Amino acid sequence: MRRDELLEALAARIAACSCSHPARVAVDGIDAAGKTTLADELVPYVQAHGRSVIRASIDGFHRPRAERYQRGASSAEGYYQDSFDYPALREALLLPLGPMGSGRYRRAVFDFRTDRPLDAAEETAPVDAVLIMDGVFLLRPELDAFWDYRIWVETPFEVALERAKQRDVALFGSVEAVEARYQTRYIPGQRLYFEMAQPRERADAIVRNENPAHLLLAFRAAM
Repeated sequence: MRRDELLEALAARIAACSCSHPARVAVDGIDAAGKTTLADELVPYVQAHGRSVIRASIDGFHRPRAERYQRGASSAEGYYQDSFDYPALREALLLPLGPMGSGRYRRAVFDFRTDRPLDAAEETAPVDAVLIMDGVFLLRPELDAFWDYRIWVETPFEVALERAKQRDVALFGSVEAVEARYQTRYIPGQRLYFEMAQPRERADAIVRNENPAHLLLAFRAAM
């Protein structure tokens, strides 16, 4: 499937979400699956259907470093359990955009690079808006009910690791450090997520992204 065809098919499904509030779309998948790229590319396609778009990422809802690494920097359980501030995500973004919500939201509350809270301005969402949010662990049980549409970006761990070795060297300092972090923390943390949450089974659409030039798309009714 051509990438533009896939994006249009997804955008049509998203734009068809009929809610009395902004539609909340999760783009989930393992680290380096291609979630952020897909979410960014979806924006103009959804806008072409006449819907305004709010773009956000789980990266804006990290917990402070001391809390994220309280079980150790190599802890897979710590990655899954301690990385993100889910109460803040619900209160700042998902509840305001949901049924009976005020429509006044903040798309981020924390800057993990500076390890400080963000004083992001409050914004007001049009009723017909679509939130497109990317991130890991978005389909975990305590968040799942807040999504109106769920996309799972599927990529094998070995493919994602090779992408990470190119993408994350600046963050971790070397290819060896990237591989060590993925093998001890990120990949085992994602396996724990699969075991506890079964995110693939929760998805409304699955994008198979092993080869970005040849994507495959499946919707829930066809699975």
